[in-house]
Amino acid sequence: MRYCALIFIIFLNTAQASAAMETIVTAQSTRVTRIDWPVAPPLSAPDGLRPCCAFGFNLNVQALGIPVPFYQLDNVVEAGRLGHHRYNDSAFGAVSNVLGLSSERDGLLYTRRGGFIDIAHVRDTADNTLYLFSQILPRLGQRWHISLGEELAQRRIQLNAFTPPDDAAQRYTLAAYLAGKLAYQLAAWHEIAQWYGYQSVPGFSEEISAFSPEDLYSNLLGARLAIDAILQGGAVSVGSYNRAMETLLPAALNQLGAVSATQTRRQLAGIDGDWWDSHRRVPEKFLVLKRNYDTGDNRLPTPVPFERTAPQRLMLPQQLYGISLSDIGELQLWPGSAPRHLPPPSPYYTAADFSDLALHARAEDARQILEKR
Repeated sequence: MRYCALIFIIFLNTAQASAAMETIVTAQSTRVTRIDWPVAPPLSAPDGLRPCCAFGFNLNVQALGIPVPFYQLDNVVEAGRLGHHRYNDSAFGAVSNVLGLSSERDGLLYTRRGGFIDIAHVRDTADNTLYLFSQILPRLGQRWHISLGEELAQRRIQLNAFTPPDDAAQRYTLAAYLAGKLAYQLAAWHEIAQWYGYQSVPGFSEEISAFSPEDLYSNLLGARLAIDAILQGGAVSVGSYNRAMETLLPAALNQLGAVSATQTRRQLAGIDGDWWDSHRRVPEKFLVLKRNYDTGDNRLPTPVPFERTAPQRLMLPQQLYGISLSDIGELQLWPGSAPRHLPPPSPYYTAADFSDLALHARAEDARQILEKR
């Protein structure tokens, strides 16, 4: 019996490797699997987020308020030159990315239907989707929680008891969409935490990145791509997932109408002074002038004033097989050790509170911008 099971797993791996991964970028994903694919053992959480870029290009930098001469951040990439995806499971990956030694290429690119896309945000949420899927599937239907450490608040994924579908492939599909939804909520919380004072490196403000106009659409795209990868057998191993992302990511960007690096720079230059200020330096908060405070997972890209192509909506389902995803799992944010400017929750925040926290941020940013004029 064990021999037969081994042969079956080898067969599925071979089938997955030979089958072409595909993604179709539509508003709502309708993908399901009819196969109860093997899945990698529960993974370790990604060790932090990839260094994402501030909005703009050829950005000047300052350190401790002192301009850094002869150094600029270009930030711009192309859909066909994104390198090899690597599940971000080591701190070295982040360092090598900053130094330009990583096999991944991260940065901004412009798409006609999806606006500006931040590739680091796409990759991060995709990786978190795979991580959560590997944790959730073996215990789907049980009450338990995943502790993710502190990000201005103690992050906790609470999974609730319920009766999952009898069909194994449906359970697999349900776990994939639940993982994507929770991974997106983690990304939305990260934007809120940055605005309210979170610092991954103590002493270095991340306010410049909070609610950047391209961020959460990029995160949502990452969740959708990871779900596509998982439901086509991409969670069999980390290697198969990495290869799936290398296929799916450029395919999705091209469907969204990705342009060349030269055209992306031209588009960024066209909104200099409106969306960003090239005269400011990283990490000044108001180098970024345009922000998108919508935290929902049913969203359009931030409208670009010169674009006439119809935008592509992206969303995640609210329920599957008659089961409400919010009933079976949620992100909880419990009081942390250093809340900084975050109002204390009672007793914890969930995604239902994100809109109010973001609206306060929007009002405060508008006030600060008026004061600077």
